[in-house]
Amino acid sequence: MSDDSRPSPTGLRTAAVIPAAGRGVRLGPGAPKALRTLNGTPMLIHAVLAMAASRAVSLVIVVAPPDGAAEVKSLLDAHALPERTDFLVVPGGGTRQESVKLGLDALPPEYEIVLVHDAARPLVPVDTVDAVIESVREGAPAVVPAVPLADTVKEVEPADAPGEPEPVVATPERARLRAVQTPQGFDRATLVRAHETVTDNVTDDASMIEQLGLPVVVVPGHEEAFKVTRPLDLVLAEAVLARRRLNDGF
Repeated sequence: MSDDSRPSPTGLRTAAVIPAAGRGVRLGPGAPKALRTLNGTPMLIHAVLAMAASRAVSLVIVVAPPDGAAEVKSLLDAHALPERTDFLVVPGGGTRQESVKLGLDALPPEYEIVLVHDAARPLVPVDTVDAVIESVREGAPAVVPAVPLADTVKEVEPADAPGEPEPVVATPERARLRAVQTPQGFDRATLVRAHETVTDNVTDDASMIEQLGLPVVVVPGHEEAFKVTRPLDLVLAEAVLARRRLNDGF
């Protein structure tokens, strides 16, 4: 490992956990979502490289499908990954929460900051990653990148069947709302405690910290950190990569 992997002057080492055990049913049949390709490269590899792009991240743990750890390990070995970053693949669980917990269990003791990043957000810029890490280093127990909402949001009474009209209950004040992205950053001990004590099924790890009664802060996210969930998102992601290649001159 090169000198670039040494701890920062703060002494707080940072690792990233990428849960990638899901099937991604909304993208339709085929390979698991994380293994769908963008510009010929699996989304998972793009996500791994996005975390490794930060010089503060010296370890990336990929949580693979329970029966797919060997396949994911081979996938990582087949791509050129930065030598200054260590990579580890562990088998995941049946839910995202279980998979993140298994990733945390594999984390060496010297890592004090943990990022949790969606494999389905392959294009997050390194500046966003660094902003999350810096905020944790400054003392926040949990940090999430987020962006303002472009659309007005309505709270509704869910319909009994898909496609039926839904009564509007309220219109939240849009200026107070944010769309949350990843990587989310945490003080390692705090995140471990959350996974040991919060049993509710949550949609993101920051929600677990909120349930502990601890503060979660927001830093600016980025429009390119969107989640690739539906087929149209793949088209948008390809367009972002094409623009990047044009701007980078290759």
